[in-house]
Amino acid sequence: MSVTTTEAVGASPRREPRPIGFNLFEMNCVGHISHGLWVHPDNTRHRFNDLDFWTSEARLLEEGLFDAVFLADVIGAYDGYRGGPETALREAVQIPSNDPLLVIPAMAAVTQHLGFAATFSTTYEPPFAFARRASTLDHLTKGRFGWNVVTSYLPNAARNFGLAGEVEHDTRYAIADEYLDVLYKLWEGSWDDDAVVRDRDHRVYTDPSKVRYVDHVGERFSVAGPHLVQPSPQRTPVIFQAGSSPAGRAFAARHAEGVFVGGYDLASYRDTVADIRRQAVANGRDPYDVRTYAMAVVIVGRTREDAERKADEFALLSRAEGHLAHAGGGGVDLAAYPPDTLMSDVLAAEAAAGRDQTRQARFHRADGTVGDALREVTRFDRGPFFAVGTPTQVVDAIEEWVAATDLDGFNLRQFLTPGTAEDFVGLVVPELQRRGLYRTRYEEATLRERLFGAGRARVPDTHPAARYRGGANLGARSVASTLEELVEA
Repeated sequence: MSVTTTEAVGASPRREPRPIGFNLFEMNCVGHISHGLWVHPDNTRHRFNDLDFWTSEARLLEEGLFDAVFLADVIGAYDGYRGGPETALREAVQIPSNDPLLVIPAMAAVTQHLGFAATFSTTYEPPFAFARRASTLDHLTKGRFGWNVVTSYLPNAARNFGLAGEVEHDTRYAIADEYLDVLYKLWEGSWDDDAVVRDRDHRVYTDPSKVRYVDHVGERFSVAGPHLVQPSPQRTPVIFQAGSSPAGRAFAARHAEGVFVGGYDLASYRDTVADIRRQAVANGRDPYDVRTYAMAVVIVGRTREDAERKADEFALLSRAEGHLAHAGGGGVDLAAYPPDTLMSDVLAAEAAAGRDQTRQARFHRADGTVGDALREVTRFDRGPFFAVGTPTQVVDAIEEWVAATDLDGFNLRQFLTPGTAEDFVGLVVPELQRRGLYRTRYEEATLRERLFGAGRARVPDTHPAARYRGGANLGARSVASTLEELVEA
């Protein structure tokens, strides 16, 4: 295996030079996306139930000046492959898995700067309770919390919450739009910044005239409020979103501050990034108020031979069955199709079922066959964001990726814990810093400021959450006025 070079697609002009951001791609489980690697003798993934697994990782990432740890999640089992969850269970394909939110306070306690972007679905659980959890985490992390908004694609997830089948793709995004509207009202509009007065002399902790009901009544949700949590450092956590479907891009352009984009080659990533920025402008936002990230495979060694040896080990241990179970989680069992079936036909069926084509297409191109996909399924040595080599070779590739796509950063795929992050911190970070492409120290207090600059702890005025600041556009009642009305009555 060797370092992948950039395809000749032309460079995308950037508004201004800025450091490249990196998050560690994580999940509170044994097997996230590098299926089969849990058996490697240097892998500690089996310790994911131990709190010190997470605190040690947090300290390492802070030492490496990472933007954040990006915690993925699913709320169902991958049971679409071979008609049940047995393969996923044997291969540890995102099961067993734990709640991603609960490890964040422990990681925050041993760090001062590292951000935390955690996944939570808008499809099945009501918004009021999550608003409270998110605000609590933003307080406990001192403004370092981000929320990765997902809409949950697994059919098993739907059955876990009492539905017969998966909610249709675009319907899930419509639910998410209203869900966020409720949250914005609670986070931004329910409490004034100075509502908590802590006046011991007059025995007033919170001024009731500065707290209000939100009185949301919509198509899917009815939430009175008020929010139960006083304003946190960021109020609204940094909004992340993953998805490159048309509905996903439109949602990101309205709401997201960080987008995890997908694609097939450098040109498709460049076009997706440009389209999201264009749609952000159409929504009255600055195009660079949306930071864009892609998943990157970086396998680095002190020598080329050392890096290639690691890559060969990973390829040898990678398990086709695990990857097939993962790919089939959305309801498509590739092994059940004749090998000569065109993947374009499979993807058309996926689209008709309302599932995201980009998910099933990640192992292959649409012009191939099911047989091609099955042969390719364990491969991770595919472009465009794949580099194996020395620190110099790897950073050459990273520079080219950014120049060709206008991406702002990458989620680093793990093969070994802690080995992948240790190699990146010890070998790649110094070379990025030498070229002026990576921070040399943390300077910002909150996660939003890390992405957008000092003084940007709160969402900008152009973000849809801002329309509810100070109780505007709520049509809401203050708690004090409601109490007065009750007394008069």
